Amino acid sequence: MRRGEGARMIIAIGSDLCNIERIQNSLDRFGERFINRVFTDVEKTKAARRPYTMAGTLAKRFAAKEAFSKAVGTGFKAGVFMKDIGVVNAKSGAPTLALTGGAAARLAAITPEGYQAVVHLTLTDDHPWAQAFVVIEARALPEKPQA
Repeated sequence: MRRGEGARMIIAIGSDLCNIERIQNSLDRFGERFINRVFTDVEKTKAARRPYTMAGTLAKRFAAKEAFSKAVGTGFKAGVFMKDIGVVNAKSGAPTLALTGGAAARLAAITPEGYQAVVHLTLTDDHPWAQAFVVIEARALPEKPQA
């Protein structure tokens, strides 16, 4: 495949809508067991700093995990687990995803050769809903000079 300098393409899109009250019910019923099964240490720390809006904070992150799993076409199977997908903030404050394990492997598998995947994430909430959109972009890597 020929690529022009700076070539880009969207290779995947996913979205999810999560009910904040459903997350609150899971917190009430299962507590730490639910939190430890689904969320990364970074996500747990961020939510703990927001005790009055913890359910909303976690619901946005839950929606982000779902949106990513839809974007890569697996859902939570084929080795992609919720804890492999973590919401983190860039230096600018913008949310993005930190991927490990099966989630990182699946992203690599859908990224065309000669391209690098860039994940874009947006989160919002308006009680009782939390929403996430994931757009995965492929950016062309510089071509190696031919000898």
